[in-house]
Amino acid sequence: MAFPDGAIIDEAQKVPDIFDAVKFHVDKGDFKPGKFILTGSSQFRLKENMTDSLAGRVGFLKLLPFSISEMMSCNSSQGGNVYQIIQKGGYPPLYDSDRHYFPEDWFENYIDSYIDLDVKNNINASNLSVFKKFVQICATYSGQMLSMDSISRSLRISSPTVKQWLSILKSSYIIHFLEPDFNDLGKSLVKTPKMYFVDSGLLCHLLRIESAEDMILSPYKGAIVETFAVSQMLKNRLNHAKKANLSYFRDLRGFEVDAIADWRHSFAIEIKSTSDNEKKLSANLREYIKLRDNCKGILFYLGDETYTIDGITYVSWKDWENFENIISL
Repeated sequence: MAFPDGAIIDEAQKVPDIFDAVKFHVDKGDFKPGKFILTGSSQFRLKENMTDSLAGRVGFLKLLPFSISEMMSCNSSQGGNVYQIIQKGGYPPLYDSDRHYFPEDWFENYIDSYIDLDVKNNINASNLSVFKKFVQICATYSGQMLSMDSISRSLRISSPTVKQWLSILKSSYIIHFLEPDFNDLGKSLVKTPKMYFVDSGLLCHLLRIESAEDMILSPYKGAIVETFAVSQMLKNRLNHAKKANLSYFRDLRGFEVDAIADWRHSFAIEIKSTSDNEKKLSANLREYIKLRDNCKGILFYLGDETYTIDGITYVSWKDWENFENIISL
């Protein structure tokens, strides 16, 4: 072993023999957790090699794009303008001041590289151009209940193909699903998940939103803000090696709460693309928490201050990532 004291090995999937070497070293018994850290940009090849060679010997940590606090710590974080931060997204290269990437070019190259590295070996080569259109169509459904039939009709592909391709996007952390919340509030609940893009910058690029001003005027503004909020909660959980434990509530009447977080405490969360704190914005929260015991009402909004009014905590966008740790319980 060339590195008996351990090492961080980037792009490990490019040299499959590394996995057997690490396995051999681990099985010798002279090992402690974290001695070897293997990273890679091709999700499927990296996981395949780890599953084949290191089953039972490895822990997986999912590293998503930058969170709010990480974006805000960068010099190029747009001065704290929430719309610019959401539109730019969290992919680290876009915050590298030495590279001077043009976001539009970077995202196009990212999509092409993603399809080449993570997708090409998982679908028929003749479908690659259709898959790229599929990703663009999916962007219009971010923040909504998933409709595989609608996507199928839009692209004239079968529902099983849509299901398979959604699985590819999910496995490579392009999208995330919130499953409907099943609890004791009644049997009249929907069974369809909601779909969200993990990165709001990629979402904006696919929706052809090129500036904060475009986003403010876009009919997708609410969905983009909701996508951004859900991604911040997801990143916080995964960054601490915890399960997401996020769902949403909707009954057959159409009554809905954007997100339910069953963590150390249970939180019902509404997400609003406004900086106002009007009481009517929390109407659904108040109705929901009357039905469920020991659940806190949280309203995510675009204001700059976090505070509690009549039992509902209004959480500033700056605190979405860590709201559980800053509100008084």
